[in-house]
Amino acid sequence: MSRLSTERVALAREIISRYPNPRSALIPVLHLAQEQDGYVTEDAMEHVAELVGATPAEVSGTASFYEMFKFHPVGRYVVGICTNISCLLAGADDLLDHAEEALGVRAGGTTADGMFTLEDVECIAGCTIAPCVQVNYRYFAPQTPGTLDQLLEDLRAGRLDADVPPHGVLARVRQQVAPERWAGTGAAPPPVAERYPGPALGATPDAAAASAAADAAAAASVPGAGPPAEAPPQPWEPPPKPTPPGAPPSRRPRRRPR
Repeated sequence: MSRLSTERVALAREIISRYPNPRSALIPVLHLAQEQDGYVTEDAMEHVAELVGATPAEVSGTASFYEMFKFHPVGRYVVGICTNISCLLAGADDLLDHAEEALGVRAGGTTADGMFTLEDVECIAGCTIAPCVQVNYRYFAPQTPGTLDQLLEDLRAGRLDADVPPHGVLARVRQQVAPERWAGTGAAPPPVAERYPGPALGATPDAAAASAAADAAAAASVPGAGPPAEAPPQPWEPPPKPTPPGAPPSRRPRRRPR
């Protein structure tokens, strides 16, 4: 279990400087921690909390909401096989059984050499290419037992290293933002003004009226457009009284004959 390295602390501080509020950088900095160790350690969560100004409990509560963050060691490759309805109908159960036999572990387990962790996952939005498999969140689909064997062999031999980095690495190319655009430096350009500011943005009644007039003028400029027709007023009727449990349905009282 380890805290962030010196290099990653420097990168974390750069990322944090891009946000008006340091806590807004919590997710990106958590990814840095997972990139370092392959999973998010308890020491790393404490370190992230110090960097963004949160408590370790808040960091843990946020990270545990997302399935992509792991809190225990996993293999270099996390292989997720979807068994939700579309993939299930396309043979995902048989594919998962084959993967367990090929790797020698049950779903949720990691091979003895630390190369693969096998997961039985819910829908991963690949229904049109069922049965769907992800390796470190990269799609490989559709798969059959035969193509899955070839995929595992290619991963083990390193033939897919250019396409699938070790677990925890989201991308090899990092986003580059010019320092003068970092929100935390105070040198970022002013935010774009809202066209129709609401009360939360301090709009005045005059500004709200002007916005409403602009909307009406824009609507009137559309050919064939006109003011919406008002629905005729409806007489008010009291709502029906709730019927007690077990009581017969209420009936409208009959009028007495005159």
